[in-house]
Amino acid sequence: MSTSDKFTFSRRSFLKTSALASGGMLIGFNLFNACKEEAKMPIDLSQLNYNDFNAFIKISPEGKVTIFAPNPEIGQGVKTSMPMLIAEELDVLWEDVYVVQAGLDTENYKNQIAGGSQSLRQNWEPLRQTGATAKQMLVNAAAARWGVEASTCTAKQGVITNANGETLGYGDVVLEAAQLEVPEEVTLKEPQDFTIIGQETANVDIDKIITGKPLFGLDYKEEGMVYASVLRPPAFGQVLDTYDATAAMTIPGVIDVIIIGEKTRKYFEGERTSWTAKLSQSDKVVVIAKSTWDAIKGKNALKATWKQDSEVENSELHDEKLMGILDGNKFRTRRKDGDIKKAFAEADKILDRTYESPFLPHNTMEPMNFFASVTPEKVRLVGPVQTPEEAAKVVSGLLGRNLEDISVELTRMGGGFGRRLYGDFVYEVAEIADVIKKPVKMVSSREDDMSTGVYRPAIKYRIAASIKNGKVTGYHLKEAAINGNMYGLIPNFFPAAAIENYQVDTANYKSNITTGAWRAPYTNFLASAEQSFFDELAEELGVDRVKLHMDLLEKAKSNPDPKIEYSPERLQGVLKLAVEKSNYGNTIAEVYQGLAVYYCHNTHVAEVADIVMTNGVPVVKKVTCAVDCGIVVNPLGAKNQIKGGVIDGIGHTMYGELTFNNGEPQSNNFNSYQLIRMGQTPKVDVHFVKNDIAPTGLGEPTLPPVGAAVANAIYKATGQRLTKQPYMNNLQAEKVVG
Repeated sequence: MSTSDKFTFSRRSFLKTSALASGGMLIGFNLFNACKEEAKMPIDLSQLNYNDFNAFIKISPEGKVTIFAPNPEIGQGVKTSMPMLIAEELDVLWEDVYVVQAGLDTENYKNQIAGGSQSLRQNWEPLRQTGATAKQMLVNAAAARWGVEASTCTAKQGVITNANGETLGYGDVVLEAAQLEVPEEVTLKEPQDFTIIGQETANVDIDKIITGKPLFGLDYKEEGMVYASVLRPPAFGQVLDTYDATAAMTIPGVIDVIIIGEKTRKYFEGERTSWTAKLSQSDKVVVIAKSTWDAIKGKNALKATWKQDSEVENSELHDEKLMGILDGNKFRTRRKDGDIKKAFAEADKILDRTYESPFLPHNTMEPMNFFASVTPEKVRLVGPVQTPEEAAKVVSGLLGRNLEDISVELTRMGGGFGRRLYGDFVYEVAEIADVIKKPVKMVSSREDDMSTGVYRPAIKYRIAASIKNGKVTGYHLKEAAINGNMYGLIPNFFPAAAIENYQVDTANYKSNITTGAWRAPYTNFLASAEQSFFDELAEELGVDRVKLHMDLLEKAKSNPDPKIEYSPERLQGVLKLAVEKSNYGNTIAEVYQGLAVYYCHNTHVAEVADIVMTNGVPVVKKVTCAVDCGIVVNPLGAKNQIKGGVIDGIGHTMYGELTFNNGEPQSNNFNSYQLIRMGQTPKVDVHFVKNDIAPTGLGEPTLPPVGAAVANAIYKATGQRLTKQPYMNNLQAEKVVG
């Protein structure tokens, strides 16, 4: 929390206390008496003069510290938690820290990307080393000034003390310290000695967020900047044929209408195709205007005709193709243990289910936007992107410029969820700026985002288990997906190593609809399918659901497998904790509980959903979430991530669906695409497994299991097994059919 944040909080606390005093009567106070002459306003840390120390740290003469947050901030809290790692080992007071978002710097920063819930995990030791190294150099500088051994000095809360009790502040020796040789080895703190890590810490941007100060990409402005709105094909499989800009040019504020697309087509053809480039092969019509609204109005006034370039697809085709894949035999085997065919041939019974999920848009609250300025000397890019280094590389090739001439400044993002991994909006604005030779910001509308975006692919899973003498002897998972398949680690998640005969097969249908990472890729639905299946499997076996999982995890523990990604012990730990904290199986009447336990993105999670039936409709009242993510750096931020993942997961599990007709998405705004409403959000009760293991991610792992927890609770309440998302649509459909 910044000093200004603390002052705001203290003032609010005082007013609240005053209002509640004396039975609710507001006690007046004399403002002039309260503000005596000697009272000092908090220091504005942003206005101090700082001396450079290294790429991460600056220190002012007053001993205040600026720490640069290297990774993109998409709401996952790394702009707060990553500087906390540096501040901990630097040994300064958090209230003396001012945090600044760093721009792209490939020389000093590594893994400067937001994705896969990896930011904190990959930077846990490097950032602590950065802080500890700086601290040692400051101590060395102070020791040199005193003429004593550095080993006889200590540093705490920004103050260095020698054996005689003399002190120097960090600000007193910062210039000398910065000139010293960097020590090769430093000692990091033990977890029991942490004073910042593990403390609930407010988001460093919270004041700006709640007061609407410029912070996000949409807020960014520059003198002389113009705005661009891009007309893209309305359907996948179409490209631009002709256009008429006559009406658009009559809109007040519209400056010009241009065409882009040729540069990107040429750059991305052949071997230079980038995984972050999700660009239509079509030319695009761009309206340049004095404001965003003028540009959008101009775009809406354009008259364009489109021609078919490839097949225009619909949701019925996708269902048919994916089901045909599952019924076929053309698969790639991702993992194979034992002999599935033999296990199934000898089985007393086989449980076989198919689970289905639709396309989903990302629906970030802040639509895609980016700024570019292209001059003969340099290319400046500013805005919200999860992959800044890749964006710079592509723009360098796209415009034929040296990479060192490209700069990328990062703004805070109003959501990402994987959508901003794909830099199409960056490449578009770079090409626009190169044509018009003016600083320009491209802004997409909500309709642009939803109808010409990158989507979670539609996927179907078929899961079968063989049962012999009351035991699970085989497990076969088949995946049929649009465009791509699960990444290589997923087949090594549970139940790998827990079932002797185990096989994972994948296949896909190639579509021209752009698909990509969506919060917790693949596991976001796979967890729902698998954990719903295990619930039914336990019922088929006539065993307690918790016991089934515990027994399978015991089997995995007794069958050490270096390939598996999860820890059986840690999965058991979260399962026990969730059962205990939710009072699973012992709830009051008319409260129905569903359980799910899952590992993904290096984190172990168990969730119990409590639902009640209200007027025949299931309502999720509470979700108990047990998490093992190792050391919790910022419990406040961690809880927010966990709750956000659970609520997002419930919303899309219950309501989310995007369909296509003749290549065109059938929803383009929130009036036709249902997100979870405030009144539908449950209480989320969060519990952490405490240990001293290095931290893992939290942006994604709590979303996947909640779908199954809810589905399993709905089954207990209604007797209906739900296998197709969104659950509310299909629950209602089954009722009508019944």
